Amino acid sequence: MKINFLNTPKGKVILPLILIFAWYFIYHYLQPFTDWLIFSALGMTKGEHLGETLWFFIFEFPKVLLLLTLIIFFVGIIRTFFTPERTRKALEGKRTFTGNVMAAMLGIVTPFCSCSAIPLFLGFVEAGVPLGVTFSFLIAAPMINEVAVILLYGMFGWKVALIYITTGLTIAIIAGWVIGKLKLEKWVEPWVYETKVGKNALGEDKVLFSDRIKFGYDAVKEIVGKVWIYVALGIAVGAGAHGYVPAEFMASFMGKDVWYAVPVSVLIGIPLYSNAAGIIPIVSVLIEKGAALGTALAFMMSVIGLSLPEMIILRKVLKMPLIFTFIGVVGTGIMIVGFLFNWIF
Repeated sequence: MKINFLNTPKGKVILPLILIFAWYFIYHYLQPFTDWLIFSALGMTKGEHLGETLWFFIFEFPKVLLLLTLIIFFVGIIRTFFTPERTRKALEGKRTFTGNVMAAMLGIVTPFCSCSAIPLFLGFVEAGVPLGVTFSFLIAAPMINEVAVILLYGMFGWKVALIYITTGLTIAIIAGWVIGKLKLEKWVEPWVYETKVGKNALGEDKVLFSDRIKFGYDAVKEIVGKVWIYVALGIAVGAGAHGYVPAEFMASFMGKDVWYAVPVSVLIGIPLYSNAAGIIPIVSVLIEKGAALGTALAFMMSVIGLSLPEMIILRKVLKMPLIFTFIGVVGTGIMIVGFLFNWIF
């Protein structure tokens, strides 16, 4: 009986190495290929509106997908060590500021989306995790995810990506700590404290390394399969702005000298629904066209970290005063970050 080498443990390790080499080859030659295609094969001129628009889209779209594929694969492997159940256990019994720091850090690597907000919230409450610590996790998990970090790194470089991670963590830690100090447990729906959440046994067994690699492949298929359309739409909008929007126009209401730019950007961003894949390419062009870094970061954080769908879902377990407090505390933190970076940069 013939055995497929790729299905053997050794094959499952060698195949990723081959794919990584192919990834590097494509990524390395993507810009020269795009230059050749737009300015040689199609005969367009650098600086021309249509040519610059097409160049931006044809270069940025595959670049972002390549970065997403690579990093999500490795993050998928890492996530096999951080199941929601283990996260809950890690935070169980933690108090005040230490718990906020741990919750925010775990929020980065633990799978989370709006649809999982309620089960995670219930599990934390049942385990005795303080309300403020729970909110540190709920803020960090959607705001500082691998998609956001990859896109920021790909479009702005490692410095801006690091700024985003640092400020996002700071907001999650301090906002959660403030909410904890305000003692707002009375604004959690009473049924939450009466609910018993079953323990999840998955993830507690020993997992083979080849299985972790498979989980990485599955993460790529699931996440990239969901977000590629948002990436395409975001980059398409960004490409149009890159080619046609004058820099002076954007700087006139999102520049450093416009004092109200940060709060207005946050207020506009809160009701908008988008994820990192859709909003970051647009933010990239906003900055390129003259928007201040702090204003653009504040807008992006409000869209990702205070999404309307998540607020609607959380309404099932939280009363409106607590939701408004959550929005107010996090929104204030985001505005402080925006003003701070506009002042520094």
